[in-house]
Amino acid sequence: MKKTHAAITAKGSPLRKYQDVVVGSRSLVALLYFEWCMLLGILPGALGMVLRKIFWPRLFGTCGRGCMFGSNVVLRHPGRMHLGDNVVISEGCVLDGRHTETSQVLVLEDNVICSNNVMISCKNGTVTVGKNTGLNAGTIVQSTNDCPVVIGADCIIGQNCLVIGGGSYNLDRLDIPVREQGIRQDGGVRLEDDVWLGGNVTVLGGVTMGKSSVAGAGSVVTRSQPPYAICMGVPARQVKSRKE
Repeated sequence: MKKTHAAITAKGSPLRKYQDVVVGSRSLVALLYFEWCMLLGILPGALGMVLRKIFWPRLFGTCGRGCMFGSNVVLRHPGRMHLGDNVVISEGCVLDGRHTETSQVLVLEDNVICSNNVMISCKNGTVTVGKNTGLNAGTIVQSTNDCPVVIGADCIIGQNCLVIGGGSYNLDRLDIPVREQGIRQDGGVRLEDDVWLGGNVTVLGGVTMGKSSVAGAGSVVTRSQPPYAICMGVPARQVKSRKE
């Protein structure tokens, strides 16, 4: 998949580029329906919420019952997204499901809530968020270059967290800029069930946080943590076990 800048500045029709980068389909019907739904996306108040509840579910690959969508939500390739029952997407969220190979790119299971201004970005990566998990305001979850992010059930993701799979570049060569050396394959991120990330926590690629583990506010988690661990610091280290 081309990077966004290359995709929108390449030769070709502006309409085709818009369909490829934003809509995710070259179907005229899909384009018109997407545009209609985006018009509904800016409507405030109860009227906007009701109209989005009626029309938006058809945008997605699948969408369960009872889903609610706030205003000013930005969608990219919604047909590759799959929502369970009672998913809530709050105001200002960005959901980017771009991928060249799979239609199962972004999966939000039952009762997931994305608070205001959450960004979930899948650029040739995948993100799965398990049941009853909450992503608090300002959190960014990103998966690139086949480095998946999997967040389990019953997790609490604090405000302004960063969970990123595929966020590191190769550094081997000195004769070309870092940006041209490609993303390093790090295996992605896995947060098992019942993980709690405090506010402003960063979890980097290659990390697994075991079941029921906790990362204290402001921590940078660069190494995997066992189940029930409480870790904190930069870089984060285990300071206690909840089993104690």
